[in-house]
Amino acid sequence: MTSSHIIAGASPIQPAVRKIAFADLYDALKEGIGDFSAMPTHVIFLSLIYPIVGLLLARLAFGYDVLPLLFPIAAGFALVGPFAAVGLYEMSRRRESGLDVAWRNALDVRHSPSFSAILALGALLTVVFLVWVAVAQAIYVASFGYAPIASMPDFAHDVIATKAGWKLILVGNAVGFLFAVLVLTVSVVSFPLLLDRDVGAASAVLTSVRAVAANPVPMAAWGLIVAALLAIGSIPFLFGLAVVMPVLGHATWHLYRRVVV
Repeated sequence: MTSSHIIAGASPIQPAVRKIAFADLYDALKEGIGDFSAMPTHVIFLSLIYPIVGLLLARLAFGYDVLPLLFPIAAGFALVGPFAAVGLYEMSRRRESGLDVAWRNALDVRHSPSFSAILALGALLTVVFLVWVAVAQAIYVASFGYAPIASMPDFAHDVIATKAGWKLILVGNAVGFLFAVLVLTVSVVSFPLLLDRDVGAASAVLTSVRAVAANPVPMAAWGLIVAALLAIGSIPFLFGLAVVMPVLGHATWHLYRRVVV
Protein backbone atom coordinates (compact mmCIF):
# COMPACT_ATOMS: atom_id res chain seq x y z
CA MET A 1 0.00 0.00 0.00
CA THR A 2 1.46 3.36 -1.02
CA SER A 3 2.25 6.09 1.47
CA SER A 4 -0.13 8.45 -0.34
CA HIS A 5 -3.02 6.03 0.27
CA ILE A 6 -2.08 5.75 3.95
CA ILE A 7 -2.22 9.53 4.28
CA ALA A 8 -5.08 10.43 1.93
CA GLY A 9 -7.12 7.23 1.67
CA ALA A 10 -9.40 6.38 -1.24
CA SER A 11 -11.85 9.25 -0.91
CA PRO A 12 -10.99 12.97 -0.99
CA ILE A 13 -14.37 13.88 0.52
CA GLN A 14 -14.19 15.03 4.13
CA PRO A 15 -16.81 13.40 6.39
CA ALA A 16 -19.33 15.84 7.83
CA VAL A 17 -19.55 16.27 11.59
CA ARG A 18 -22.56 16.94 13.78
CA LYS A 19 -23.04 19.03 16.87
CA ILE A 20 -23.74 16.88 19.91
CA ALA A 21 -25.08 17.48 23.42
CA PHE A 22 -24.33 16.08 26.85
CA ALA A 23 -27.16 13.61 26.33
CA ASP A 24 -25.15 12.06 23.49
CA LEU A 25 -22.25 11.43 25.88
CA TYR A 26 -24.62 9.71 28.28
CA ASP A 27 -26.13 7.60 25.51
CA ALA A 28 -22.68 6.63 24.20
CA LEU A 29 -21.62 5.47 27.65
CA LYS A 30 -24.88 3.58 28.12
CA GLU A 31 -24.41 1.81 24.80
CA GLY A 32 -20.78 1.11 25.68
CA ILE A 33 -21.92 -0.56 28.88
CA GLY A 34 -24.48 -2.48 26.82
CA ASP A 35 -21.75 -3.78 24.52
CA PHE A 36 -19.63 -4.76 27.50
CA SER A 37 -22.56 -6.57 29.11
CA ALA A 38 -23.21 -8.48 25.89
CA MET A 39 -19.54 -9.40 25.35
CA PRO A 40 -17.88 -9.45 28.80
CA THR A 41 -15.67 -12.51 28.36
CA HIS A 42 -14.20 -11.25 25.11
CA VAL A 43 -13.48 -7.71 26.21
CA ILE A 44 -12.02 -8.69 29.57
CA PHE A 45 -9.71 -11.08 27.72
CA LEU A 46 -8.57 -8.22 25.50
CA SER A 47 -8.19 -5.78 28.38
CA LEU A 48 -6.22 -7.91 30.81
CA ILE A 49 -3.07 -6.61 29.18
CA TYR A 50 -3.62 -3.23 30.87
CA PRO A 51 -3.44 -4.32 34.54
CA ILE A 52 -0.76 -6.89 33.74
CA VAL A 53 1.46 -4.32 32.05
CA GLY A 54 0.71 -1.86 34.85
CA LEU A 55 1.84 -4.31 37.50
CA LEU A 56 4.99 -5.12 35.53
CA LEU A 57 5.75 -1.43 35.28
CA ALA A 58 5.23 -1.06 39.01
CA ARG A 59 7.64 -3.94 39.69
CA LEU A 60 10.15 -2.38 37.34
CA ALA A 61 9.84 0.91 39.16
CA PHE A 62 10.38 -0.55 42.61
CA GLY A 63 13.21 -2.78 41.41
CA TYR A 64 15.20 -0.48 39.14
CA ASP A 65 14.83 3.01 40.56
CA VAL A 66 12.50 4.43 37.94
CA LEU A 67 9.85 5.16 40.54
CA PRO A 68 9.43 8.81 39.42
CA LEU A 69 8.21 7.54 36.05
CA LEU A 70 5.61 5.14 37.43
CA PHE A 71 2.79 7.71 37.52
CA PRO A 72 3.63 9.28 34.12
CA ILE A 73 3.75 5.84 32.50
CA ALA A 74 0.46 4.76 34.10
CA ALA A 75 -1.18 8.06 33.13
CA GLY A 76 0.27 7.67 29.65
CA PHE A 77 -2.02 4.69 29.04
CA ALA A 78 -4.66 7.26 28.14
CA LEU A 79 -2.42 8.59 25.34
CA VAL A 80 -2.20 5.24 23.54
CA GLY A 81 -5.63 4.02 24.63
CA PRO A 82 -7.44 5.15 21.44
CA PHE A 83 -5.11 2.97 19.37
CA ALA A 84 -5.16 0.04 21.78
CA ALA A 85 -8.97 0.02 21.70
CA VAL A 86 -9.24 -0.54 17.93
CA GLY A 87 -10.24 -4.17 18.48
CA LEU A 88 -13.07 -3.03 20.75
CA TYR A 89 -14.34 -0.63 18.07
CA GLU A 90 -14.42 -3.56 15.65
CA MET A 91 -16.45 -5.67 18.07
CA SER A 92 -18.95 -2.84 18.59
CA ARG A 93 -19.17 -2.34 14.84
CA ARG A 94 -19.92 -6.02 14.29
CA ARG A 95 -22.54 -6.13 17.04
CA GLU A 96 -24.16 -2.98 15.68
CA SER A 97 -24.34 -4.61 12.23
CA GLY A 98 -25.84 -7.82 13.62
CA LEU A 99 -22.74 -9.89 12.82
CA ASP A 100 -21.33 -12.72 14.91
CA VAL A 101 -18.94 -11.54 17.60
CA ALA A 102 -16.14 -13.54 19.19
CA TRP A 103 -12.84 -12.43 20.67
CA ARG A 104 -10.99 -13.36 17.49
CA ASN A 105 -13.13 -10.84 15.56
CA ALA A 106 -11.18 -8.08 17.29
CA LEU A 107 -8.30 -9.08 15.02
CA ASP A 108 -10.41 -8.46 11.92
CA VAL A 109 -9.19 -4.87 11.96
CA ARG A 110 -6.22 -6.13 9.96
CA HIS A 111 -8.57 -6.61 7.00
CA SER A 112 -9.62 -2.96 7.03
CA PRO A 113 -8.56 -1.03 3.90
CA SER A 114 -7.30 1.66 6.29
CA PHE A 115 -5.27 -0.74 8.44
CA SER A 116 -1.95 0.82 7.39
CA ALA A 117 -3.31 4.26 8.29
CA ILE A 118 -4.45 2.89 11.67
CA LEU A 119 -0.92 1.61 12.30
CA ALA A 120 0.58 4.92 11.20
CA LEU A 121 -1.66 6.91 13.53
CA GLY A 122 -1.00 4.41 16.31
CA ALA A 123 2.74 4.93 15.80
CA LEU A 124 2.18 8.67 16.13
CA LEU A 125 0.40 8.22 19.48
CA THR A 126 3.21 5.94 20.63
CA VAL A 127 5.71 8.69 19.83
CA VAL A 128 3.57 11.18 21.77
CA PHE A 129 3.57 8.77 24.72
CA LEU A 130 7.37 8.41 24.63
CA VAL A 131 7.80 12.19 24.40
CA TRP A 132 5.49 12.59 27.40
CA VAL A 133 7.58 10.15 29.45
CA ALA A 134 10.77 11.98 28.47
CA VAL A 135 9.23 15.34 29.39
CA ALA A 136 7.99 13.95 32.71
CA GLN A 137 11.51 12.72 33.47
CA ALA A 138 12.92 16.15 32.62
CA ILE A 139 10.40 17.85 34.94
CA TYR A 140 11.37 15.51 37.77
CA VAL A 141 15.09 16.12 37.24
CA ALA A 142 14.50 19.88 37.16
CA SER A 143 12.72 19.58 40.51
CA PHE A 144 14.90 17.08 42.38
CA GLY A 145 18.07 16.61 40.34
CA TYR A 146 19.75 13.29 39.63
CA ALA A 147 20.08 12.08 43.23
CA PRO A 148 18.97 8.44 43.60
CA ILE A 149 15.83 7.65 45.61
CA ALA A 150 16.63 6.07 48.96
CA SER A 151 13.23 4.51 49.60
CA MET A 152 9.55 4.67 48.77
CA PRO A 153 8.69 6.66 51.95
CA ASP A 154 11.43 9.19 51.13
CA PHE A 155 10.08 9.59 47.61
CA ALA A 156 6.52 10.06 48.87
CA HIS A 157 7.69 12.65 51.41
CA ASP A 158 9.68 14.59 48.81
CA VAL A 159 6.72 14.75 46.43
CA ILE A 160 3.97 15.52 48.94
CA ALA A 161 5.68 17.52 51.68
CA THR A 162 8.21 19.75 49.91
CA LYS A 163 8.01 22.87 47.78
CA ALA A 164 9.83 21.08 44.96
CA GLY A 165 7.32 18.25 45.18
CA TRP A 166 4.33 20.55 44.83
CA LYS A 167 6.01 22.26 41.91
CA LEU A 168 6.50 18.83 40.33
CA ILE A 169 2.82 18.00 40.83
CA LEU A 170 1.57 21.29 39.42
CA VAL A 171 3.90 21.49 36.43
CA GLY A 172 3.66 17.77 35.67
CA ASN A 173 -0.12 17.75 35.69
CA ALA A 174 -0.32 20.94 33.63
CA VAL A 175 1.99 19.54 30.96
CA GLY A 176 0.22 16.19 31.08
CA PHE A 177 -3.08 17.99 30.55
CA LEU A 178 -1.71 19.57 27.36
CA PHE A 179 -0.63 16.15 26.06
CA ALA A 180 -4.07 14.75 26.87
CA VAL A 181 -5.83 17.60 25.04
CA LEU A 182 -3.60 17.02 22.01
CA VAL A 183 -4.36 13.30 21.88
CA LEU A 184 -8.09 13.82 22.47
CA THR A 185 -8.22 16.35 19.65
CA VAL A 186 -6.50 14.20 17.04
CA SER A 187 -7.94 10.82 18.03
CA VAL A 188 -11.40 11.14 19.58
CA VAL A 189 -13.07 9.84 16.39
CA SER A 190 -10.12 9.19 14.07
CA PHE A 191 -9.58 5.49 14.80
CA PRO A 192 -13.27 4.51 14.56
CA LEU A 193 -13.46 6.53 11.33
CA LEU A 194 -10.46 4.71 9.85
CA LEU A 195 -12.01 1.40 10.82
CA ASP A 196 -15.33 2.38 9.25
CA ARG A 197 -14.12 4.06 6.02
CA ASP A 198 -11.11 4.23 3.75
CA VAL A 199 -10.33 7.89 4.37
CA GLY A 200 -6.61 7.99 5.23
CA ALA A 201 -4.80 9.14 8.36
CA ALA A 202 -4.75 12.84 7.46
CA SER A 203 -8.48 12.97 6.80
CA ALA A 204 -9.22 11.04 9.99
CA VAL A 205 -7.14 13.41 12.12
CA LEU A 206 -8.65 16.46 10.42
CA THR A 207 -12.17 15.11 11.00
CA SER A 208 -11.35 14.54 14.66
CA VAL A 209 -10.05 18.11 14.98
CA ARG A 210 -13.19 19.44 13.29
CA ALA A 211 -15.38 17.35 15.61
CA VAL A 212 -13.69 18.85 18.66
CA ALA A 213 -13.89 22.37 17.20
CA ALA A 214 -17.61 21.93 16.53
CA ASN A 215 -18.27 20.52 20.01
CA PRO A 216 -15.70 22.05 22.38
CA VAL A 217 -17.75 21.81 25.57
CA PRO A 218 -19.12 18.25 25.08
CA MET A 219 -15.68 17.03 23.98
CA ALA A 220 -14.06 18.64 27.01
CA ALA A 221 -16.65 16.88 29.15
CA TRP A 222 -15.88 13.61 27.37
CA GLY A 223 -12.18 14.06 28.14
CA LEU A 224 -12.99 14.62 31.82
CA ILE A 225 -15.21 11.53 31.86
CA VAL A 226 -12.43 9.43 30.34
CA ALA A 227 -9.86 10.78 32.81
CA ALA A 228 -12.14 10.21 35.79
CA LEU A 229 -13.05 6.65 34.78
CA LEU A 230 -9.40 5.79 34.11
CA ALA A 231 -8.48 7.13 37.56
CA ILE A 232 -11.23 5.05 39.15
CA GLY A 233 -10.19 2.02 37.10
CA SER A 234 -6.64 2.30 38.41
CA ILE A 235 -7.86 1.33 41.89
CA PRO A 236 -6.82 -1.15 43.08
CA PHE A 237 -3.59 -1.99 41.23
CA LEU A 238 -5.03 -1.04 37.82
CA PHE A 239 -7.32 -4.09 37.71
CA GLY A 240 -10.36 -1.87 37.35
CA LEU A 241 -9.08 -1.04 33.87
CA ALA A 242 -10.23 -4.52 32.81
CA VAL A 243 -13.75 -3.07 32.99
CA VAL A 244 -13.16 0.64 32.37
CA MET A 245 -11.10 0.23 29.20
CA PRO A 246 -13.61 -1.92 27.27
CA VAL A 247 -16.54 0.27 28.35
CA LEU A 248 -14.72 3.39 27.16
CA GLY A 249 -13.63 1.64 23.96
CA HIS A 250 -17.16 0.59 23.06
CA ALA A 251 -18.55 3.97 24.11
CA THR A 252 -16.05 5.73 21.84
CA TRP A 253 -17.41 3.81 18.86
CA HIS A 254 -20.95 4.95 19.68
CA LEU A 255 -19.73 8.53 20.24
CA TYR A 256 -18.18 8.39 16.77
CA ARG A 257 -21.53 7.34 15.32
CA ARG A 258 -23.14 10.40 16.86
CA VAL A 259 -20.45 12.87 15.82
CA VAL A 260 -19.62 11.81 12.25
CA VAL A 261 -22.37 11.82 9.63
